[in-house]
Amino acid sequence: MTENSSRSTPDGAGEAGGTDDRSGKVTATYKVTGMTCGHCEGAVSSELGELAGVSSVQAVAASGLVTVTSKAPLDEEAVRAAVDEAGYELAGQAG
Repeated sequence: MTENSSRSTPDGAGEAGGTDDRSGKVTATYKVTGMTCGHCEGAVSSELGELAGVSSVQAVAASGLVTVTSKAPLDEEAVRAAVDEAGYELAGQAG
């Protein structure tokens, strides 16, 4: 039996503002209020996914957490505008 040395968290969320040194990507986790279902997750993910440099978005309605991976740190006002466009409210960075 081999030992798994992966250090990912059980829910797949990274640290707020963390940088993955191997890929040069930045991961930030935000708290979004108002998400209640899969449709909500999709709307928020779609809007945030259109921001320049974003490579992945994972929204979880149950926790209200949205994890965004991008090439560089994102401007919080741009994130706020994208979440607002989706019809939800950005409470700020989680963590």
